[in-house]
Amino acid sequence: NTVMAAQMTDAHRRFLQVLMSNGITEGSEARKLHQHCCETDKVYYAHDKLDDFISTINSHLQPLFMQIRKGLSEDDGRAHYAVVNLAETEVTKMASDYTEIELELFRKTMDLIILSENGFASSTDILNLTDQLQTKKMKKKEAEQVLKVFVEDKWLSEKNGEYTLHTRCIIEMEQYILSNYQDVARKCNICHSLAIQSQVCESCGIGMHLPCVRKYFRAQTEPRCPKCNEFWSCDIP
Repeated sequence: NTVMAAQMTDAHRRFLQVLMSNGITEGSEARKLHQHCCETDKVYYAHDKLDDFISTINSHLQPLFMQIRKGLSEDDGRAHYAVVNLAETEVTKMASDYTEIELELFRKTMDLIILSENGFASSTDILNLTDQLQTKKMKKKEAEQVLKVFVEDKWLSEKNGEYTLHTRCIIEMEQYILSNYQDVARKCNICHSLAIQSQVCESCGIGMHLPCVRKYFRAQTEPRCPKCNEFWSCDIP
C-alpha cells in the first residue's frame, strides 16, 4: 500500500499540529495550510492532493487510534476537517475540559437537539433543564455561561437563541450519536454522514441535509424522493 509506505514528513507533522490546535478547520483553510506546509518544508505540493496528504497522516495515526476526519457543515455544505480520537467516547473526550455538571448539561442539551424535529433546541428549553440535573443544581445564569463556553469551544452553534450541534461535534461524535440514539439518528441519504438538521421524506422516512436537499433537487425537474420516488413535500431551501 503506497499510502501506508509513504513517509510522514515535517510538512505532515506541521499540518497535523495546526489541525489539532484549531479543533476544526474549514476546507479552504485546510487547502491553504496544505500548500503552506509543503512549500515551507520544500516537499512536492499538488493542489488536488489534499486527501492523499491526509491519508498519509492517517496511516501513521492509525496505531494511536486517531484519525483526521472530513465532515460537512449542515448550514452550507462546506467541508471541514477535525482530528478524532477513536479510542474515546464523547464523555471521556470532554471530561478533561468540563466538570461533571457541565457534561450533564451538555448531554441533556444533546438529547433535546437530536430528539427535536429540526435539529435545534431553544435556549429557554435548555435553561429549563437546570432543574432536572442529577449531579447538582445549577442556576440559569451559570447555565447561560456554560452554553457560551460550549459555543466558543465549537461543541454547539447558536443562532437567535436556538442551539444545534457544531460541525466539530458532529464529526467527532458521529459514532457515539449513531450508537446512542439508534431510533432517531439518521445518516443523510445523499452524503451518508450523520444528519442532525435535515428534511425527512414523509413516505419512506429517509433524511437529507438541507445543503444536500438544495443540491439534489437543483438537478431534478420535480422534487421526488431519491429512495421511494414519492413527491417531496418539504419546502426546498
